[in-house]
Amino acid sequence: MIANTPKPPYYAVVFTSVLSEKNTEYDKMAAKMNLLAKEQDGFLGVETAREGVGITVSYWKNRTAIKKWKAHLAHSEARKKGKEEWYKLFKVRICKVESDYSFEKLNK
Repeated sequence: MIANTPKPPYYAVVFTSVLSEKNTEYDKMAAKMNLLAKEQDGFLGVETAREGVGITVSYWKNRTAIKKWKAHLAHSEARKKGKEEWYKLFKVRICKVESDYSFEKLNK
């Protein structure tokens, strides 16, 4: 699903990853983290896709909200497990969204 974000500016955290062969319980933890992120102050939405390379983009009101999410105990534990077991590699990018636009075809 495409996140319904507010009028810019807001922030995006782009998490790109490649899983290792040892990724038992990864999907369960990813779902748990998505639910937990949605409860955080300043969370605006998330989009995710995985086919070989995984890309998750979470949207946040400001940098403070992103820092608080990174410091959340459960999220910290999930990141630790990811580094130890689930990921072959990953990269995180934090971006300020200054403009966005969309298109939707209406069925007529």
